[in-house]
Amino acid sequence: MKGDLQYFMNVGIVHFMAFPETIAGDGPIVETVKKIATDDFFSSIEITRINDQNQRQIVTQMLDSAGFKRGFGAQPILLSHRADLNSFDQEKRQQAISLIKNAIDQAYEVKAEKLGLLSGPKPETNEEKALELLSDSLKEICRYAKSKGDLVISLETFDDDTDKKCLIGPNRLAVEVAKEVRKVDPTFGLMLDLSHLPMQRESSRDALYTARDYINHAHIGNCYINNPSDPAYGDQHPRFGYPGSECDTEELTEYLKILLEIGYIEEGSDNVVAFEVKPVGNESSEVIIAQSKRTLVRAWNRL
Repeated sequence: MKGDLQYFMNVGIVHFMAFPETIAGDGPIVETVKKIATDDFFSSIEITRINDQNQRQIVTQMLDSAGFKRGFGAQPILLSHRADLNSFDQEKRQQAISLIKNAIDQAYEVKAEKLGLLSGPKPETNEEKALELLSDSLKEICRYAKSKGDLVISLETFDDDTDKKCLIGPNRLAVEVAKEVRKVDPTFGLMLDLSHLPMQRESSRDALYTARDYINHAHIGNCYINNPSDPAYGDQHPRFGYPGSECDTEELTEYLKILLEIGYIEEGSDNVVAFEVKPVGNESSEVIIAQSKRTLVRAWNRL
């Protein structure tokens, strides 16, 4: 592929996965964000809650100085509270909505342009009702976000029977929800992640073409689904090429190829393609980030 990959996409990284010690909103957040902000390979970052207001201000100013695009990941907030945006229990569903509204407030505080979230668990019965409730929750969330500014909401698709066991789930169902939510908020879209596709039993071509009209964010990463006793099993986002895993240079090349075909990335594009990678065991975050960058360059050069 001719051309600088950074001219075709906005290369980002999910900070709280690369540095998992920060995922609960504490820890060395300022120091680790600085490592990314000073790396000229990146121009975008996804952060999550930062519990200390002073740290939030420092991070915001740092990312302003770096000229970074930024997203806010609300997925860890929902998961840590076992919150369910499609719960049949109205009180539990409202609790989940309230968590996201609080996340939206913080997303505006750190000047995020986009907020990512996920559906609740896949129910044993009455999937159609769960989809309706999820759409209703997302409409309320979008109305709240737009009442405060231009924050874009992005629903990430996950596995439905391996690890997170989410309602969304299959990308065809995600498109159904997106069609409905866009009646309220035309900017609402879907976030697809290369690392989730093997667990969703979908190829890059099938998933990306199914969701092509609704994709507003893309993640790249890997998963391991061979042995449940392995520490990388499930939705743990190990490095590319982790032994026995599903995604390496070849799979990333195919994913990028389809992103080009559907026009998500192209010359002059500012659309984000973000690493979601996490150290396994005693692996170093910095080493995993460097390995991810090398893998992306190799994949790009194969196009």
